[in-house]
Amino acid sequence: MMSEAVIARLKRPMRRKQVERFEALHDVSFEVPWGEAVGIIGRNGAGKSTLLKILTRITAPTTGRVELGGRVGSLLEVGTGFHPELTGRENVFLNGTLLGMRQREIRRRFDEIVAFAGVEQFLDTQVKRYSTGMYIRLAFAVAAHLECEILAVDEVLAVGDAEFQMKCLQKMRDVAQSGRTVLLVSHQLQTVSDLCSSAMFLERGRLVTYGLVDRAMEEYKRSFTRTTPDMMEAAFRPGSGELRFTDARAIDEMCTPGNDVVVEFGAAANPEVTGSYYVSAHLKNEDGLLIVQCDSRVLGFWLDPAEDVRAELRMHTPWLKPGNYTVDLFLCKTGIMDIWEQACQFQVLPVMPYPHPTSPDGTERGVVFADFVYAQH
Repeated sequence: MMSEAVIARLKRPMRRKQVERFEALHDVSFEVPWGEAVGIIGRNGAGKSTLLKILTRITAPTTGRVELGGRVGSLLEVGTGFHPELTGRENVFLNGTLLGMRQREIRRRFDEIVAFAGVEQFLDTQVKRYSTGMYIRLAFAVAAHLECEILAVDEVLAVGDAEFQMKCLQKMRDVAQSGRTVLLVSHQLQTVSDLCSSAMFLERGRLVTYGLVDRAMEEYKRSFTRTTPDMMEAAFRPGSGELRFTDARAIDEMCTPGNDVVVEFGAAANPEVTGSYYVSAHLKNEDGLLIVQCDSRVLGFWLDPAEDVRAELRMHTPWLKPGNYTVDLFLCKTGIMDIWEQACQFQVLPVMPYPHPTSPDGTERGVVFADFVYAQH
């Protein structure tokens, strides 16, 4: 807000703005063969999204060069390439044109795009009135169906229902099998494993490994062990730093399937921050798969930056399977102020919640135990 900026300047008239140079990527060099589906994985702040923006020519590299053999279709952020005042129909043609397609190419694929997105009855509605899910469905449909040689996707499959996510995965498989190249940024290791024929792991802007998917995943998992002690220090964590967590812990470090998971945390006050802020927590399993998200906004739980905070999050979890779990914590306002990956962890003991034992193939699939019944009529 303008008034807030004026007040801050009056309070500290002699303070000069500090500018720090930050390089998101360092000496990253690789070659992707035709028809390869490449997963790009890494922790928050590793440079994954920056790399995709450079590859899709949204951002120019400070040094070095990118050589691309064909047209690029990209879906990097909600709204990329769409104009909110135009209708869905108009945006299909606009986005296709931006991707370098001729009008006749777009017309030939138009019905297929619309059917995939499932927005037929809203085609002549301005996209600013679309829900996020509708926006994503149409944007993905345009990028995936138009005949570009390279498809770049950045973590958009987290939006939309499970059925649409499966459609997206199948479409990307079809794209790769047709000889085109897919570049996929994802935190969901299972998605990368299912879809990609190779993977690269980035850490702090550097390319650590590129090749076998399993090898990249192992490096990703090991990175948490290497950096968890550093994350205790707020200065090492990503985020704007306006507010920071001071501590976090799981009340019970061992539990059984169905137990509540209670996370206690603290955050330091900063009176210079105006307006309320919220907390978000991500529960992940050993493979880095996001099991649940607990965002305090959906409960109307907001915090005052002028006060030190002591609070707890109680998750009434699904029946978690035996194994190790971690909780990532986020402090957010208009942007993310603190990202504390693996802020705490706990273990679920190998106790079956079902009344009758069975062979492993009766329970080994899926990521949680289901609370279910069978009944005969």
